[in-house]
Amino acid sequence: MQAEYVIVGAGSAGCAMAYRLAEAGKRVLIIEHGGTDAGPFIQMPGALSYPMNMSRYDWGYMSEPEPHLGGRRLATPRGKVIGGSSSINGMIYVRGHARDFDHWRDQGADGWGYADVLPYFRRLENWHSGGHGGDPAWRGKDGPLHITRGARDNVLTHAFVEAGQQAGYPVTGDYNGHQQEGFGPFDMTVWKGRRWSAASAYLKPALKRENCTLVRAFARRVVITEGRATGVEITRNGKVEVIHAEAEVILAASSLNSPKLLMLSGVGPAAHLAEHGIDVVADRAGVGQNLQDHLELYIQAAASKPVSLYKYWNLAGKAYVGARWLLNRSGPGASNQFESAAFIRSAAGVDYPDIQYHFLPIAIRYDGQASAEGHGFQAHVGPMRSPSRGAVSLRSADPQDAPRILFNYMSTDQDWQDFRRCIRLTREIFEQPAFAPYFKFEIQPGADLQSDEELDGFIREHVESAYHPCGTARMGRADDPMAVVDPQARVIGVDGLRLADSSVFPRITNGNLNGPSIMVGEKAADHILGRTPLPPENAEPWVNPDWQTQQR
Repeated sequence: MQAEYVIVGAGSAGCAMAYRLAEAGKRVLIIEHGGTDAGPFIQMPGALSYPMNMSRYDWGYMSEPEPHLGGRRLATPRGKVIGGSSSINGMIYVRGHARDFDHWRDQGADGWGYADVLPYFRRLENWHSGGHGGDPAWRGKDGPLHITRGARDNVLTHAFVEAGQQAGYPVTGDYNGHQQEGFGPFDMTVWKGRRWSAASAYLKPALKRENCTLVRAFARRVVITEGRATGVEITRNGKVEVIHAEAEVILAASSLNSPKLLMLSGVGPAAHLAEHGIDVVADRAGVGQNLQDHLELYIQAAASKPVSLYKYWNLAGKAYVGARWLLNRSGPGASNQFESAAFIRSAAGVDYPDIQYHFLPIAIRYDGQASAEGHGFQAHVGPMRSPSRGAVSLRSADPQDAPRILFNYMSTDQDWQDFRRCIRLTREIFEQPAFAPYFKFEIQPGADLQSDEELDGFIREHVESAYHPCGTARMGRADDPMAVVDPQARVIGVDGLRLADSSVFPRITNGNLNGPSIMVGEKAADHILGRTPLPPENAEPWVNPDWQTQQR
């Protein structure tokens, strides 16, 4: 079996590349271990807590015991289904801040500054404001990825934005447009009441073409012959076989599985490969290194009035939500319920936002467990640019073994300072007049936890991943010893092999990673096709003019 281009992974970037390569007339084959995304657990936005906790859809990875979190092992969901993690995520769409991509460029990812990537964000977007304002001039309107906004009909959703304004922060009509900093409405990848994943946006249209094929199989390694990638070894129906690539092999298997596949194929730190008896094809010290993520806390409050989504948190309520969604894709199930957001700066002297908020009008965890009986609300809050770095490594030379994942979370003093500040800033927001009619008491951390030591104990016990792993095959110049791919997404040291997914991020972007991951797939597709990249757009984003002296 063969094709011109063999893509490993039908996730956010892989689907985008399959679509663009097939659209250009290339014969494309996508290898995906996961199965169908059919069914309400994935397609109903309000059911988002279910698929990431189902082994059918999730690889089920866990971190190693994290030394700075008391040895806790944190869940690290990755999508094992068409659409990849875009089929099990929270459906939140964030481009990232312009300065994030300028940092990429300055760190050696030439041609990936904000001016360079903005045209690709426009190309992928089909943005609908839903009557909630925004910056149409900054957004794409005819791309494959539908981006919408929720109904915002819960009083708590509006109270959060109003409270932010009362606390002295700006309001922004579109954090993906001219001004990220401030409080305002969230964008979501939902269309006509259904999750609009990379599978819906890109893969399914691509598969309608005769030149695009999906093979359900488990990728074992890249076959490299005399320094060139020639195919992918897979297991299918219990048998090992090779799918041949006439032009190139492209890895898009996630920031956890892509470096694992590189190392199993002989591309990685030579000493680590030797430990597992793997012959070295290319000694690349950066493979698996530079692992980053966003951590977050849930700051939760009990509500004094029955205004939250808790009224649906019973058998009858869930039946009502499900029936209404099944009937006409409407009601609470048609939204991820993350309908208000905020991006703020943690301190004076920080030039662009480094804290993100997701507001939710119910007090609940990602695993679907209510944290307290009764009505409540919560803000998910966390720093965006942790200096901590971890690594993905091989557990063994057996492709079936999960990779070893150590994030090394909270390994610097700055991490602890940032999270204490997150808690205290959030408490201040919840104390504003807008919440006075609804705020009853703080569920967690709890008003009795005030000192640095008390807050550190809460952080250590309760901080959770926001599920944004990235950076494990960093993009950079070919002479950079820690770079894994060059700015055209070519794996350095191996011909005919590219890698394009969140692995290539030099540094984590500001916010959720699905949007930037799709953008990477879009732009990499032009490099693969040998096309001149889209012309840069020198739009200048808003930066608080008083950032050097004021926190807000």
